[in-house]
Amino acid sequence: MVVLSSYRAYRSLVVTCCMVQCDPSGLCTASSYQVNPTAMELNDISRWKSKINVLDETYRCWMQGDVLIFMDVDTCALAFQVLRSNVYEVSSDPLAKLIKEGNHMNSPEKPFKDVYTALEVYKASQITYQDELAFEEQNLSSYLPLSKEVDNDLKFPVNGSLERMSTRRNIEHYNINPTRILKTTYSSSNIRNRDYLNLAVQDYNTCQSIYREELKDLERWVVENRLDRLKFARQKTAYCYFSAASFFSAPELSDARLSWAKSSILTTVIDDFFDVGGSMDELVNFVHILEKWNVDVESNCCSEEVGIIFLALKNAICWIGDNGFKWQERDITSHVIEIWLDLVKSMLQEAIWAKDGSVPTINEYMENGYVSFALGPIVLPTLYFLGVKLSKEIVQSSEYHKLYELMSTRGRLMNDIHSFKRETKDGKLNAVALYMSDEKSGIVEEEEIVNEMKKLIENQKKEMMK
Repeated sequence: MVVLSSYRAYRSLVVTCCMVQCDPSGLCTASSYQVNPTAMELNDISRWKSKINVLDETYRCWMQGDVLIFMDVDTCALAFQVLRSNVYEVSSDPLAKLIKEGNHMNSPEKPFKDVYTALEVYKASQITYQDELAFEEQNLSSYLPLSKEVDNDLKFPVNGSLERMSTRRNIEHYNINPTRILKTTYSSSNIRNRDYLNLAVQDYNTCQSIYREELKDLERWVVENRLDRLKFARQKTAYCYFSAASFFSAPELSDARLSWAKSSILTTVIDDFFDVGGSMDELVNFVHILEKWNVDVESNCCSEEVGIIFLALKNAICWIGDNGFKWQERDITSHVIEIWLDLVKSMLQEAIWAKDGSVPTINEYMENGYVSFALGPIVLPTLYFLGVKLSKEIVQSSEYHKLYELMSTRGRLMNDIHSFKRETKDGKLNAVALYMSDEKSGIVEEEEIVNEMKKLIENQKKEMMK
């Protein structure tokens, strides 16, 4: 199928961009790595994008029952991943039927003809709703003696990997043999892996140059806003930018990367301020001036630290508002301010609990804790820079808030599981400890509580994918 083969090619190019040998400058040269042998010849990514709408065309073929999608499990599983990952409403039933029919079966221990098919089905099973598609880790692990790629997919699942890093791993283990055995033997005579690699290296170097300039701009922004003078604050500029570039690697998403990175830096600084850097008077003062917004810093800020943080935050919010207007064609500044106010108020509540020595119920803690986890100011403003118009009705909808709550609650629970022992030692509130002290839970053992929380985290992930 031309469209899906083209998608494979595009995915291969993305993969190849990460598999290059870098010199000390960070630029790259072509190496001996090879790309996906099922990819069609492409001369230019942008030309390919302009000619083929892969998602819509694949969806059309899926809905029409195109034989070239449903002729084998490998192609069907890949098409399902592409569509479901991009929020197309498709059922896993056709894929499950193909698997059940058994035309691809080899043996109960290794049920698929080759490792490629097993990998695609395993990846598809990770983006299903609840128990739509039963394909467990043990099914894939039977290929471990044969493939390092399988081992990597077990260690780094689809929903827990950064795209650039996972594709870098994958390409190391690509089979360079241009012949694949599906239901019929397939071989392409148009594959020139060196061409793919050279194009990918060029793309990689272009992106690296963009990333380096953005990081320099970000470092200048930190200094210009005097955030480096705050001795209590962790300096995480490179880390924050890395997380942004990992999620939004496309060159055209510069605004998204900078919004994410600036907000990440500020949430780190403000978290440290509320945790160790500020007195209760300073915390209350900071919340008040953020609520007022248009204030004279000299007369309204009770300390230099409060003034530095407020001005840096205002600078970032105004930058997001100005640039967001270009993308959304409407003012988004008030919404961004509201998101930050929710965060600092939740942090103030935790500071009050700590100061008073009071212990909230688990429900009170989680209702406040999913906000104080601080994903709101990082993720939500960034959504404005991804090319989709978000109306006021959308950002005020119950579905929008529910997705944010699920995302943040999962983050809070995972964080509290990993930080339980340290936070207990420091006398800080933690979901694990609160669940253990909650008589209604009926569970007092740490291991049992953690297992229950992990089940909840997994269920929330499935709910987010509906």
